[in-house]
Amino acid sequence: MNGEYRGRGFGRGRFQSWKRGRGGGSFSGKWRELEHRRDLNKATGKHPVYSDSSPFIEKIQAFENFFTRHIDLYDKDEIERKGSILVDFKELTKDDEIAKLIPNIANELRDTPDKTLACMGLAIHQVLTKDLERHAAELQAQEGLSRNGETMVNVPHIHTRVYNYEPLTQLKNVRANYYGKYIALRGTVVRVSNIKPLCTKMAFLCAACGEIQSFSLPDGKYNLPTKCPVPACRGKSFTALRSSPLTVTMDWQSIKIQELMSDDQREAGRIPRTIECELVHDLVDSCVPGDTVTITGVVKVSNAEEGSRNKNDKCMFLLYIEANSVSNSKGQKTKASEDGCKHGTLMEFSLKDLYAIQEIQSEENLFKLIVNSLCPVIFGHELVKAGLALALFGGSQKYADDKNRIPIRGDPHVLIVGDPGLGKSQMLQAVCSVAPRGVYVCGNTTTTSGLTVTLSKDSSSGDFALEAGALVLGDQGICGIDEFDKMGNQHQALLEAMEQQCISLAKAGVVCSLPARTSIIAAANPVGGHYNKAKTVSENLKMGSALLSRFDLVFILLDTPNEDHDHLLSEHVIAIRAGKQRAVSSATVARMNSQDANTSILEVVSDKPLSERLKVVPGETIDPIPHQLLRKYIGYARQYVSPRLSTEATQILQDFYLELRKQSQRLNSSPITTRQLESLIRLTEARARLELREEATKEDAEDIVEIMKYSMLGTYSDEFGNLDFERSQHGSGMSNRSTAKRFISALNNIAERTYNNLFQFHQLRQIAKELNIQVADFENFIGSLNDQGYLLKKGPKVYQLQTM
Repeated sequence: MNGEYRGRGFGRGRFQSWKRGRGGGSFSGKWRELEHRRDLNKATGKHPVYSDSSPFIEKIQAFENFFTRHIDLYDKDEIERKGSILVDFKELTKDDEIAKLIPNIANELRDTPDKTLACMGLAIHQVLTKDLERHAAELQAQEGLSRNGETMVNVPHIHTRVYNYEPLTQLKNVRANYYGKYIALRGTVVRVSNIKPLCTKMAFLCAACGEIQSFSLPDGKYNLPTKCPVPACRGKSFTALRSSPLTVTMDWQSIKIQELMSDDQREAGRIPRTIECELVHDLVDSCVPGDTVTITGVVKVSNAEEGSRNKNDKCMFLLYIEANSVSNSKGQKTKASEDGCKHGTLMEFSLKDLYAIQEIQSEENLFKLIVNSLCPVIFGHELVKAGLALALFGGSQKYADDKNRIPIRGDPHVLIVGDPGLGKSQMLQAVCSVAPRGVYVCGNTTTTSGLTVTLSKDSSSGDFALEAGALVLGDQGICGIDEFDKMGNQHQALLEAMEQQCISLAKAGVVCSLPARTSIIAAANPVGGHYNKAKTVSENLKMGSALLSRFDLVFILLDTPNEDHDHLLSEHVIAIRAGKQRAVSSATVARMNSQDANTSILEVVSDKPLSERLKVVPGETIDPIPHQLLRKYIGYARQYVSPRLSTEATQILQDFYLELRKQSQRLNSSPITTRQLESLIRLTEARARLELREEATKEDAEDIVEIMKYSMLGTYSDEFGNLDFERSQHGSGMSNRSTAKRFISALNNIAERTYNNLFQFHQLRQIAKELNIQVADFENFIGSLNDQGYLLKKGPKVYQLQTM
């Protein structure tokens, strides 16, 4: 037994007391004798002589009592298979007997973790051995075998893993004074290395006399023994035997933890701190990048990387953590749940939180309350906020069939386009701060690999490691992308993530696919400052239709002067700046519907419109839900509520969809696809989830239809306010398609005639004049053809016709 624990620093203490008990003497011979007797002792359960007054004996007996009382709660086979046992720190400290025998258990664990953990390991080892011996004896008695010899019971070395350890240490406080202490940290895993074997004991063969000795390598640092153990031979040269049974290796993996940045602890201008953690034995592969983990372990130091600063800096060390237990709050636990609804970051709820959630849910006009507490600083825009609130809650993810489990997307995507200065970014920030898991990035400072996933080479070992980008880190949460139009060519990176909800990667021999179940909420400014109603959303943003058609809701915010609205808005802003508690509450003047003759379903006004119901009437005070509470509420809803559509709701959505299809068919284009129907279903589920209901009702469906109408009215109406269904879905088409078609067909004819598909700008203008094409701004017209992929710009004022 003793030799098993020698490497842990525990055997030494026991050995000293054993030496005292035997009266000292030369110990090299006795020690070797002990080594040889080790296997015998292990089999027979007899111990070498040691003094009973050693403090470790009392500890081990206390722990043995503790484990004997709790042994039925543990799965013994599992402990033996994994070689580790999970111990709840809170149970340990609250236990009366332990408190009596080891009064300062918390301090001992903190200051001398190696010895305390080794004592626990030995205790559980003893308990299991006794338990198994008892079982074996019972079996022998049943079989009627004679008990002539001791039963051979071989229990592997068992590690104690302590979880629920308190207090949590901030990463910024981990400094030199924590060296050797036992601490708990919480953070996000940003990179995970490969699993490698680490050698802890190596067998060495003496070149002179052929004696084999096992030499322990602490912390896996390789060094040779100094002299041969045989007294007669004093050999100094050794060869390492890697394949000898005395050589001990274990699995080893290093991960990098980055501190969680919550708003209250964020320091200005600081890159989040990271720390390396080393996982061994059964802890390897317990987390993947993007997981939020709590790691408890011992703070150790390692030599700084070679080649740092100058070669003589041998005394500079790096802190790292030798992990003792890893509790993963996202990842392993959620994969076990078979039904698709349980996805989401596992949040912890106290009783107080649950009472607050119940209180919120019992509010009579809950939708209005949540919409108005989302971003109370921004005035008006109720329907846009309603769309954002629905994106926060999200629909429930479904699986098409159980065999290959292809998921159908449950997260809605929202795009807000509009004139500068209407508070788009602020709404985005508010949404990301309220989301249980929100990542906020800005388009003009983001790269493709920063959004998806980076493949980086590890400096020390030279192998490749994956580093998660924004979409992977925001998995099962929300990713807010501001300045969406300034992202250059990174839009292609989003196509797969938005519909298939995963990111696949094939680089440098690494082929894999990572989950990215994220709601993307994007805010964009139109090209040229102000939104041009004459053009479609696609032309305003210079963005492809493939990406735009993936957004469930597209909101267009226009800055139109309106006397009453401006008056209320200015009062609201001044009241907020003056710090009055909402002197006047937000209220807007509805846009007047002037076209009564046109009978498009998008323009039929319902009797009590949603925008009116969400509005706060001047004089009415509303008490917004605080952000922390709203975050808990959203987390609870996402975790435990998975609504289904009722038959009435299904009927309403189907009627609306079919009506839209009928109209678009009549106007010889098809902007409405099944994506719209799926969006309607998703948003209706989110509307039911917002009130923690398991079934979506008829009213939910009506609300969603109204938000959808609002979104579509913005994208389909042209500068005269008429609906133009040729703008394809959510404004991803072209504004003047008929003229463009004529122009491109004429260019095709000329190219076929002349075998030349390059045109100068003045030639294009000449051709347009001959065809009598009247366009207000010809350069913009050519620019939109370029965006839509009909023409390719080859140089200054030179365009190439793309053969269709």
